[in-house]
Amino acid sequence: MKKYLILFCLILIAFPAFGATRIKDIANIEGVRGNQLYGYGIVVGLNGTGDKQQTIFTQQSLTEMLKKMNITPSDKIKVENVAAVLVTAELPPFVRAGSRIDITLSSIGDCESLQGGTLVLTPLQGPDGNVYAVAQGPVSIGGFAAGGGGGSSQKNHPTVGLIPNGAIIEEEVSMNIIQDQKIKVCLKSPDFTTASRMAESINKVFEDSAKAVDAGCIEINVSKEITDNNNLVDFISKVEQLQLTTDSFAKIIVNERTGTIIAGENVRISTVAIAHGNLVITIREKVDVDQPDVPLAGGETVVTEEQEVTVEEKKARLIVLNESVSIKDVASALNAIGVSPRDMISIFQAMKRANALKADLEIM
Repeated sequence: MKKYLILFCLILIAFPAFGATRIKDIANIEGVRGNQLYGYGIVVGLNGTGDKQQTIFTQQSLTEMLKKMNITPSDKIKVENVAAVLVTAELPPFVRAGSRIDITLSSIGDCESLQGGTLVLTPLQGPDGNVYAVAQGPVSIGGFAAGGGGGSSQKNHPTVGLIPNGAIIEEEVSMNIIQDQKIKVCLKSPDFTTASRMAESINKVFEDSAKAVDAGCIEINVSKEITDNNNLVDFISKVEQLQLTTDSFAKIIVNERTGTIIAGENVRISTVAIAHGNLVITIREKVDVDQPDVPLAGGETVVTEEQEVTVEEKKARLIVLNESVSIKDVASALNAIGVSPRDMISIFQAMKRANALKADLEIM
C-alpha cells in the first residue's frame, strides 16, 4: 500500500492594523545609502583543499605576492594550500575611517573548502575604482567538508566564508542629503495615498513644509535657521518619529507549492455563490505469494498482484457570500464548509475569473 503524506498548510490573513506607523519604518531619506565594495584576494593556509594546479590565475597571484616580498618562487610552485577568492562587502552610510565592516569571501577557482584559511591583505574598491577599505583575517565558513576512501561529508557551504569585522575603512564617502534647502523622503513601497498622508502628517508639526512630489517621494523644506545651527540631525529625527496610517493594495498572494495564502485587509468580493466538492481516489495494492508446501519440491512460486480502486465524492455545500464582505468573513465561511487551503486557492482563482474578486491575485 502506498502511503501519502498530507501537508497541513498555513493560512495567513492580514487583518486591519490598529495604530499608526512611523515614517522611519516605511521610508528612507534620499541620499542616505550604502555602497557595494569588491576585491580580488587569495586565501592561504588551507589543508590541501585549495585550487588545483590547472587554476592558472591562482598560481600567478601567489607568484606576484611572493615577488613583492623579494622572494623568487619556483616555476613548479604548488597552490593546493591557496585559493583565489572574490571579496565583497557593503560600505554603510556615514561610516568613518578606521571603522570595521564584515566581508564575504567566495571561491572563484576549483577549491574544495576555505576552512582554516586566512585572507591576505586585499584592497576593496567601489564602482568608481577608488579603494575604500582593506580586508584581511581568518576565514569562518560555519561548517566543514571532508572525504576519503570514496566517501565524503559536508556541512553548510565550504567554498563561501565570512570574516566578521574583517575590513578597515580607509576612505569615507560623503553624503549629500540636503539640496536647495530641501530634503526628500522616499517611500519603500510607493503609494499615492500613503505619500499624501505622510505629507499631511509632516505639515501638522512643521507647517507648510512638506509636499508629495509623486507616489514615492515627499519633499520637505528645511529652514535656513536649522542648517545654520547644525540642527539638521534633530530635524530629521523628529520627522522620522512622526506617525501615519499607511494604505495598501487589495491583493491575495498564493503559493501553490506550499498551499500558503496571504490576503490583505482591503480584499472585497461581489455577491457570489460557491459550491466546492472533493473527489477522493484511493488505490490499494495487494500482493499474494503462493509457494510449494514441501521444500525442494518441483512446484513453482506464483506471485499474484491485485489492485483495488475506490472513488469517493464528498457532498458539496452551497454558500452565498454577499458583496463587499471582508476577507475575514470569506475565510470564516470557507472554513465552515471544511475547505482546505489548496481548495481555497482554486476557489480564489475561480472567483477572479468570474470577476467577483476585487483584488489582485498573485501566484508565486
